[in-house]
Amino acid sequence: MIDLELPLTKRTRLYRFFEILPAVMSYGMIVLLIVLSIFYPLAAAIYLLLIIMTFFIKSIGISYHTIFGHSQLVRAQKVDWHERLRDLEDPALAYDRLYATSSRAFGFEAHKDNLRLAAADPTSYPKPSELYHAVVIAAYNEGYDVIQPTVESVLASSCDSDRVIIFLAYEERGGPGIQTTALRLKEEYENKFKTFQIVMHPDGLEDELKSGKGPNITYAGYQLQRWCDANQIPYHSVIVTTLDCDNRPHPTYFDYLSYEYIVQDDRKHLSYQPIALYFGNIWDAPAPMRVIATGNSFWTIISSMRPHTLRNFAAHSQPLDALVEMGFWSKRSIVEDGHQYWRSYFYFSGNYGVVPIHVPIYQDAVMADTLGKTLIAQFKQLRRWGYGVSDIPYVAMHLFTKSRTVPFFEGFARFVRLVDSHVTLATTAILVTFGGWVPLLLNPQSKRNITAHSLPIVVSHIQQVAMVGLFITILMMLKMLPPRPERYKKRRTIGMVLQWLLMPVTSVCYSAIASFNAQTHLALGKYLDRFDVTEKATLASQERARLAKQRKS
Repeated sequence: MIDLELPLTKRTRLYRFFEILPAVMSYGMIVLLIVLSIFYPLAAAIYLLLIIMTFFIKSIGISYHTIFGHSQLVRAQKVDWHERLRDLEDPALAYDRLYATSSRAFGFEAHKDNLRLAAADPTSYPKPSELYHAVVIAAYNEGYDVIQPTVESVLASSCDSDRVIIFLAYEERGGPGIQTTALRLKEEYENKFKTFQIVMHPDGLEDELKSGKGPNITYAGYQLQRWCDANQIPYHSVIVTTLDCDNRPHPTYFDYLSYEYIVQDDRKHLSYQPIALYFGNIWDAPAPMRVIATGNSFWTIISSMRPHTLRNFAAHSQPLDALVEMGFWSKRSIVEDGHQYWRSYFYFSGNYGVVPIHVPIYQDAVMADTLGKTLIAQFKQLRRWGYGVSDIPYVAMHLFTKSRTVPFFEGFARFVRLVDSHVTLATTAILVTFGGWVPLLLNPQSKRNITAHSLPIVVSHIQQVAMVGLFITILMMLKMLPPRPERYKKRRTIGMVLQWLLMPVTSVCYSAIASFNAQTHLALGKYLDRFDVTEKATLASQERARLAKQRKS
């Protein structure tokens, strides 16, 4: 039996080597530029130009994928996925009706092919009416005004609510307030779904992190398994979606998910990844958080256009039979979403992939009750995401062994991409922003070297060309923003554009430094074993906090 869990206590020397490796590489790239600048300024200039040109080429690809990914997102949201599911109930009849028609609608020709294949071998394709959606909503101590819109968005979806199973998973350590909220939600919604269950994750269980989303949803997952057993619902008929308590799925998400699940040949060995858009409270969040949230949204759009590199992130879906077989999610990782990809990949011996779902699940930008708390919460969130670097030793130990369960070269390519993604996240923004001046500042003699002396000018020109990608991002953002609330005047839209002047600051002070912080913790063995729950404030909670502060003063 393959051991899927991360170590909780002592690591082997080899495991520690791979824990230290990413920090050594990241710091090494910065140190290398400094050393070369002092002793070999020409080599420093060439080194930096190679990094910047690589960044420039990637920027072109990012711009292309942003535009095309946005197009796919818009087109997929216009599809009547509920109607396409009805076609799969009787694929032969639907194919006879559609085979001679044509349409430029998203995936229409693929839909006809799927109907043809299902009609030829109907026993290999489950019927839409046989499927259930189990939605596990993870909560800590959030208030009713945060969680209720999430539940309501699931209810408002085009999927039949009597095929939806809700499990609200909350933490005992969240206090009595969250239990009161859970009971209130159960009372309001228990008759509106197939079932509405509330599950309290006990504090202090053995063999798991003291604080983490993974242990919470895994505990709820086992309760879901027992509920399905009691109601004689087969595991392969249940698709499980995990949501944070501020997530709001697009109305067609569950029907689109059912459709993709049905038409995939090896559906058990797949996860299904929607596009996370952090626009839920985008008009209310502070400017730095809006920049970061928009950047994160476009990153998920770009990822959806590259299925070979797509990973589980935030809200995602997986069949219950696969989850039961592999013990649900990790109880020892604070990044259980991304780590789930590697658990599944190694458990299923490489026979595993992620299917993009080109509709959004709306999430909130980071916003706490005060600006200071918001700035800190944002850093902690990005550091937690950066702690996905802890997957590097995990992957290495499952890959560089005689007992590996995946093809070596295929796994090695994934390992290299994993290492590269974390090292470049930590270093690229710093090197591109400040690197051009390092040779001149550290070695005045480099002014005599034409290449080194011209480096800041060259870097400036490349950055100016790369600004095209920024303009594309701004235009896409303006097209995707939800309607401006009436409480804000038109000048708020101008602020939405001017906020991008903060991007160099957010890139360095948040994304890069948070990644370095996470890598340093891992290298020093000071493991991040507590899930820093991102505070989820609303305008109402901010007002309550303001009034409470006034009363105290």
